[in-house]
Amino acid sequence: MHPHEPHSPHSAGSPPEHTGHQPDRTPSLDKDTAPPSPWAQPDPRTGGFPAQDIPPQPQAGPYSPVAPGQYAPGYYPPSGPPAPPQHRPRGLMPWDRPARHPWEIPLLIVVIMITAVAYLLALALMTVELFADPIVDEHGVEQTSSIVTSPYVLLLLFAPVLLWAGRGLNLATQRVNGVKMSPTQFPEGYRMVQEAAARFGMYKAPDAYVILGNGQINAFAAGHGFRRFVVVYSDLFEIGGAAREPDGLAFIIGHEVGHIAAGHVSYWRQLGMFVAPWLPILGSSLIRAQEYTADNHGFCFRPHGASTAMATLAAGKYLNTDVGVDEMADRAALDRGGFIWLVNAMASHPVLTWRMWALRDRSRPGPMFWRPSAPRPGMIPPHGGYPLNSTPPALPPKPV
Repeated sequence: MHPHEPHSPHSAGSPPEHTGHQPDRTPSLDKDTAPPSPWAQPDPRTGGFPAQDIPPQPQAGPYSPVAPGQYAPGYYPPSGPPAPPQHRPRGLMPWDRPARHPWEIPLLIVVIMITAVAYLLALALMTVELFADPIVDEHGVEQTSSIVTSPYVLLLLFAPVLLWAGRGLNLATQRVNGVKMSPTQFPEGYRMVQEAAARFGMYKAPDAYVILGNGQINAFAAGHGFRRFVVVYSDLFEIGGAAREPDGLAFIIGHEVGHIAAGHVSYWRQLGMFVAPWLPILGSSLIRAQEYTADNHGFCFRPHGASTAMATLAAGKYLNTDVGVDEMADRAALDRGGFIWLVNAMASHPVLTWRMWALRDRSRPGPMFWRPSAPRPGMIPPHGGYPLNSTPPALPPKPV
């Protein structure tokens, strides 16, 4: 869901028990014509999503609320629920600690080194300008133009102040215009934020705000000073503040809280990545690796919400049930060409087909530069073709 401005244009514990029936979105397949969907494997260890009729994997760390009567139902104190134990291995599956994408840190080091050189160059130009003798033309007129007045040099010279001010303005905007999630305002989303923070071992849950989406499906994470916050667009909710797709929303919130848990919104990290938007391929690749890391957090928090979240990003909250997620994910291995590569390489988020593939195949990190390939020849497309996706749309809001 860049270094973290609103997580959209530049840039998506134990889950609550389901108390109502939710339609199974995994189309049934004829065993004689097509293999079972990798999104509905009976065992998550195979690399696919848990089957819809199998209960989610239990997460370590009970999030028991405080004594009844001390807080409102579902409310946790400002420090959040107790953090789960941290002895789990890092990996890509729900019971692991979320893995960081292997390309993230190497790319971050390279970008920080380039940014540091740019800062030093700007300081050197300013020093030379201050102490060098003025330049006089053939008529004895002193030249007033200077490279120090270049907007790029000035941007680098004032980067620490500009970044600090921009982060402060972003936080202030949400505080005065957004609806802050609480036990009484969007309590469902509030609890998801609390549980995601606990799942990732954070000792303080970030604030969370809902802002007007105007039809956009989006969310982002940011921070200022010691404060961290998540912003969710209102179109992910329905009338009454309930989530239209509780599992999909939980995945998205886990993704955004994952950005915070992974340190992506740190002031010093963003200062070190300041020139990333002006580095073709390299800068966007770093941000793309961060998105894969955040997806790993979202998956470890709510694995069975990943397919719903991706379908919603692809077709919106009203048509997501018409998306054949397997069929769309398989195109990651089928679509080829130089422009396909370029679109992904220049994007701040992984292209959706590659992203769906990565969330379905949990045996390896998400593809960064080269399209994935089928594990076995002839596996894609499946024999007999894809089933008709005829899942009837559910009336909102769905039960949690």
